[in-house]
Amino acid sequence: MAMEILRPHELTRPKKVDELEKMTNRWNAYVLPLVVDKNSGVILDGHHRHQVALRLGLQCLPCVQVDYLGDETVELDVWPNCGRESITKEEVVQAGLQGNLFHPKTSRHRLSDHLPPISVPLSRLMQSAV
Repeated sequence: MAMEILRPHELTRPKKVDELEKMTNRWNAYVLPLVVDKNSGVILDGHHRHQVALRLGLQCLPCVQVDYLGDETVELDVWPNCGRESITKEEVVQAGLQGNLFHPKTSRHRLSDHLPPISVPLSRLMQSAV
């Protein structure tokens, strides 16, 4: 997906972005797609990978698109010790669209299908479409 479509709903931890950027450069590829709501562009999983892409000046990222609000197999919970007892899918979408981001590791998404392993070279992600 094109970078300008993607909307984070959570902040990231700079140290984790630094570590992931080093690994991404070592692999010279993205090895896990982001999970994104197909209707809003809100990132459900992959905020740190998105930040690495911004640092690297990538034009697009590999993504798995889901119908977030309509698909009951996409489960949502909160991480332990995140400061919240619950969160709704609507709150996640609203945070992404409005830019009022949650703290890192607030929402925890589970998909019925596991994400496929991938290897998309960084050179391909510098182009305008994957």
